[in-house]
Amino acid sequence: MRLKYKLSNKVFILLLILQSCVSKKNMLYMQDLQSFDISRVDNIQNTFQVNDILKIDITSLETKASIPYNKVSSAGVLGNSLELLKINGYLVSSNKTIILPVLGEISVDGKTIYDLEAYLKNLLESEGHLINPNVSVRLLNSKVTILGEVKKPGTYSFTENNISFLQALGLASDLTIDGDRKNIILIRESDGERSTTKLDLTSGSFLNSSYQNIQPNDVIIVNPNSKKIKSAGLIGNISTVLSIASILLSTIILIQ
Repeated sequence: MRLKYKLSNKVFILLLILQSCVSKKNMLYMQDLQSFDISRVDNIQNTFQVNDILKIDITSLETKASIPYNKVSSAGVLGNSLELLKINGYLVSSNKTIILPVLGEISVDGKTIYDLEAYLKNLLESEGHLINPNVSVRLLNSKVTILGEVKKPGTYSFTENNISFLQALGLASDLTIDGDRKNIILIRESDGERSTTKLDLTSGSFLNSSYQNIQPNDVIIVNPNSKKIKSAGLIGNISTVLSIASILLSTIILIQ
């Protein structure tokens, strides 16, 4: 009887260990890098979208001459926190324009940060506003939302022109062990259209795609793996079933 009891426990422990094991194929990132040429890094520049908030600074050799071309801001008095800069920034309207002092309404449709800098510099020079002006443009409200099986889900702001998809996951402190690395959903809105795509982080193929870099307002959803989904239900969890079976078997053996 004791022998049967010990054997049943050993079988239960073995099954539990097998259930707990996670295949390396489902856990390791970019396992096939040798199959792709990822040496090229594309410097993708995003175009402005409705409700973007821009910080635009215009300067010249004659400091006083450039003052009228900049928005009078209380941020310089109260501090230069990101939230204050947003309040005093230039909001991109529904028809993708901004209103600048002196220059008036300027279209940013289809323009990147560098396009707008070059356009404003040329406009200021060609129309005789300023001599040899410098124009600096920054996007203040870039953010990415990361949900699901990550260690720190949430919405993260960034001020860089570009961050990579992997950097975005780093903001959320990486995936948990229960995250399905083959089933990452990316939701992207651009020019009034929404698209979704599925990414497989166990393959390096996405490094050569248009999804290697994050666009402002992207949403990343990390779905749970099958083990996590099964554990959400009582009967669906094989470990729970095995535990109940072991208790019943042990009870039967003790009764006998």
